[in-house]
Amino acid sequence: MKKFTIIIFTFLLVASCKNDDGDSSEPTFGNITLDFKNTIDNNGIELTTDIYTNRSGEIYKISELKYIISNVVLIKANGEEFKYPVDEGYFLINEEVVDSKNISLADIPSGEYTKIKFGIGVDQSKYPLNGMANFIPTAEESGMLWSWSAGYKFIKFEGTFGTSDSPFLIHVGSHGTALDNYKEVTLDLPSTLTISASKSQEVAVNADIAKIFDSTNTHSLVTKSDVQVDPVLAPQIAENISTMFSVTSVTN
Repeated sequence: MKKFTIIIFTFLLVASCKNDDGDSSEPTFGNITLDFKNTIDNNGIELTTDIYTNRSGEIYKISELKYIISNVVLIKANGEEFKYPVDEGYFLINEEVVDSKNISLADIPSGEYTKIKFGIGVDQSKYPLNGMANFIPTAEESGMLWSWSAGYKFIKFEGTFGTSDSPFLIHVGSHGTALDNYKEVTLDLPSTLTISASKSQEVAVNADIAKIFDSTNTHSLVTKSDVQVDPVLAPQIAENISTMFSVTSVTN
């Protein structure tokens, strides 16, 4: 009888250990903040006051800077990806609104991530105004919708240039499928992003605004100061914009 009791006790103990192991292996989640900083020459930009010079030798001031970030993906060293829920994953960065530059992402699966990927603008699956009820009011209130067509401005970049303070305006977006200016960028993290349960980490993302004018392509405001639906210049500027992001630090 004692032997039988010992066997039963051993069976229950093993089963209990298995249950404990199962509980410990359940996935855990954490949060991260993407902290965007818009800079020129490694300094934060100042709207309306600071004067900058592009590579064409043109001086300019910035009065408005807004752009859309979307489709955030975190990537592990082995290539495994976590895609943030698409319908919750459209964000407007507005230089005038400090809080808009801190994107909070919740319920990220725990693990170690080495890259981040995101879109600039709105991809064709959600374009022009498909299935984005939560984001459309934000875009509309911020002037990020075209008034003459159902679609988004991916970037709104305005100001003045030259000694006479002539206005410039750069609005880049997609126009149907014929002019698709949506871009995705994949950035290496300078150190591993470790997501763990109930903790919040920060990823600092720098946006070098000067590259809107000068990067893969060079854009002169004297040549054209108003770029919107331009089949040549808009794609060139969109390409420039895709090069302006980098991750400067990871805080675990």
